[in-house]
Amino acid sequence: MKRTLAAVVGLLALGLTACGGGGDPLAGGSGGTGGDQPPAAADTIRIGSANFPENRLLAEIYAQALEAKGTTVERQFGIGSREVYFPALQDGSIDLIPEYTGNLLQEVDPETTATASEEVYQQLQEKLPDGLTVLEQSTAENKDAVVITGETAQKYNAQSIADLAPHCGELVFGGPPEFAERPNGLPGLEQLYGCTFAEFRSLDAGGPLTVTALADGTIQAANLFTTDPVIEDRGWVALEDPENLFAAQNVVPLINEEKASEEVRSTLNAISAALTTEELVELNRKLNDAANNTVESVATEWLTANNLL
Repeated sequence: MKRTLAAVVGLLALGLTACGGGGDPLAGGSGGTGGDQPPAAADTIRIGSANFPENRLLAEIYAQALEAKGTTVERQFGIGSREVYFPALQDGSIDLIPEYTGNLLQEVDPETTATASEEVYQQLQEKLPDGLTVLEQSTAENKDAVVITGETAQKYNAQSIADLAPHCGELVFGGPPEFAERPNGLPGLEQLYGCTFAEFRSLDAGGPLTVTALADGTIQAANLFTTDPVIEDRGWVALEDPENLFAAQNVVPLINEEKASEEVRSTLNAISAALTTEELVELNRKLNDAANNTVESVATEWLTANNLL
């Protein structure tokens, strides 16, 4: 099983190298932001994304919709985790990124106890640093989840994190590196549920490494996203979260206020109004069919279907 995971790691590394994805998009120089590269021109919106497919897709949807309205756009996708791209928003290296309300609020106010959608959104508007603002949030939501296989759920009779907690010491958990340190990651699981896993494997953000490791038994529990169709398709269980460790995570545009013209606002707000959680799941399913779909084609198809181009 470990050989399978190692093979996936090797293939992924080769793929990143081949497509030039191994560098840091914020390192400056040609095509980068941050470092010695200045902010985008006043009439240009530089759009960033995190380093997982759904966020890239949302960023591409924003980009195509804005371009259709005549806005000049620069794409800076695959930057990394929030710990990397949020400072880039603050220093003007990027102007716009698709965000998720609960985790963003945790970033700007680690002491927050808000979990409900409207409460999170209201506090977020109040707590953001000067110069940044969120536009209208979507009903579409993608939450972090602790996911186990159907077999593990049956073995421990577990439908919630609380059910699994007495057995966490028997299990290996996998997820992105930052999950080990974030308050709503392993520390929160330990504090709220008394769930301390036997081991943590640093993998990726809801990507192929984590999925493969859970499928082949290298790990027995994982941090995945609730809009990932692999959960339903494989009969896995996204455990319920009765203590609300994971707050509401509505999709929302986070933007530099100076770039948020009325036309930009109306364009992005229309996207938020049209997007649903069910559609996010289906969009992710299409992205998983990489032989027939690309981020660009899936974005164009959705925008066209919703009369946003």
